[in-house]
Amino acid sequence: MKFYIATDHAGLDLKDFTVELLKQKGHEVIDLGPFSKTRVDYPDFAIKVCQAVLADKESQGILICGSGIGMSMAANRLSGIRAALCHDAYTAMVARGHNDANVLCFGERVVGNGVAESIIDSWLASSFDGGRHCGRVEKIEAIK
Repeated sequence: MKFYIATDHAGLDLKDFTVELLKQKGHEVIDLGPFSKTRVDYPDFAIKVCQAVLADKESQGILICGSGIGMSMAANRLSGIRAALCHDAYTAMVARGHNDANVLCFGERVVGNGVAESIIDSWLASSFDGGRHCGRVEKIEAIK
């Protein structure tokens, strides 16, 4: 699977860990920055990832900031993006299974490397359940 990933200055260490983890698991990772802890604005990086995911429908996105909240709020402003703020393996599984989420968000100040790995493993192991969830996702997509 191909992942586009970005962070802000508050999530750089967890982004670097996540990039290496995904590569070790055999996934293609496009790191859209930033590459230093110089203060940046997270919406700028959320837009980069989301535009890439929208252009590459087979891909997924990962956004990391201090809490994950700002990234998820910014990402969900783009039509076609279903960004999910996940704090554990269960929320990642449900985000993929019930909501067909295409962007995973989490916060470096909220989850550590071990929890981030369990979130990513759950995300990778899950897929959209379809069925009764299709109509709900369609309703989400119809919101303008």
